[in-house]
Amino acid sequence: MRTEGEKQARAYLYALVAVLCWSTIASASKISLRYLQVLPLLFYASIVSTGFLFVYLLSSRRLPLLKTLSRTDYLRSALLGFFNPFLYYVILLKAYDILRAQEAMTINWTWPVTLVLLSIPLLRQKIKIRSILAIIISFFGVFVIATRGDVLQLDFTNPGGVVLALASTAIWALFWICNVRDRIDEAVRLFLNFVFGSIFILFCILALGEIAVPNAKGLSGAVYIGLFEMGIAFLAWLRALKLSKTTAHVANLIYLSPFLSLVVIALAVGEKISASTVIGLILIIGGIILQKIWS
Repeated sequence: MRTEGEKQARAYLYALVAVLCWSTIASASKISLRYLQVLPLLFYASIVSTGFLFVYLLSSRRLPLLKTLSRTDYLRSALLGFFNPFLYYVILLKAYDILRAQEAMTINWTWPVTLVLLSIPLLRQKIKIRSILAIIISFFGVFVIATRGDVLQLDFTNPGGVVLALASTAIWALFWICNVRDRIDEAVRLFLNFVFGSIFILFCILALGEIAVPNAKGLSGAVYIGLFEMGIAFLAWLRALKLSKTTAHVANLIYLSPFLSLVVIALAVGEKISASTVIGLILIIGGIILQKIWS
């Protein structure tokens, strides 16, 4: 029987695996979009993730849980699958296609702030004045990134891409709010999300006529995203939360991800990391941390 210290050590290990996986995804998405359009890339990635999660459920003997679910459970999973992976990744990948990887990735990190804002009307949660100040700090970070540091001239370099990146945070926040009352096993829920999400993506591809046979580089990118962001990272993070003594023990490790992402973007994508991106990221993460402290 493992001691508490051993369990916590394993929790940290799983958390770091998730963080390292997520730290490469901005680069993988930007590079893969050179070879595949948004919908085909998302479709192949989602299929890979669905297959990986099926194998995981099979190996962990959780497949029989699918028979215990009600029609309402499946309808809820269909709704969640519409939000993620379908709508969320369509918008986010389009943002990556338009913006520099460093900008889309950094702005996407405002999702905890968006979650707080949406929780006010949807979950009827109250917010303190200090928390509002923290949220303003985070969104000022977005402003710095969107203007590439030229905040006085209000010169937005790509407003459309910024709107898409911010919209993806709203979809992600809605996805987690809808998950609040979902009592399905987390791995089963994730599998069903990707099953239904893949169906929505396929319908969209057929409707728009964007069927494409990927080349080797495009397919390898889709496989990487499907395995490491949509599959392994999520399962590793869920395992870390389950093993950890408290959520707080591992939650702070997630803030390593965006800074590691900038390093990977510089090395893999070849983007020169702007000072405005670093400053904006510090403001965003700083606002998130302050909001947690002051809430």
